[in-house]
Amino acid sequence: MGSTKRAAELGDRRWRELLERHDSLMRRQLERFRGREVKATGDGFLATFDGPARAIRCATSAQEAVRPLDLQIRAGVHTGECELRGEDIGGIAVHIGARVAAGAGPGELLVYHERYHRRLDWLKKPAENGESPVTTGLSSSRGGRI
Repeated sequence: MGSTKRAAELGDRRWRELLERHDSLMRRQLERFRGREVKATGDGFLATFDGPARAIRCATSAQEAVRPLDLQIRAGVHTGECELRGEDIGGIAVHIGARVAAGAGPGELLVYHERYHRRLDWLKKPAENGESPVTTGLSSSRGGRI
């Protein structure tokens, strides 16, 4: 179930309460794995980490942390260089990261590596060397998308 549909079913007050619990759990995971919250995006987060392993561990822990709320999160990790824009970040790496996250299904984590950054068709074809730039996993229980 998508977050918009879930919000409509719950109503504004209950949806806001659910988001507040989600956000609190997410921030605990970010702190635990030394991530930096760049911004909350309504029903999601944009964060940076000092390495992909911490980002992946954070995403998998966050998926487990929100499960009791009957939520599933879609997570995308991209290892590219970001441009600093004050407290915000930008650049092609951020755009690719957003596409990676959007490509994940509920309860799924997708990981994309910078060396594939010129292959924008990465979801359709494996890399020339036979490796896949995408790692998938983590199917979890039913719930809303956050």
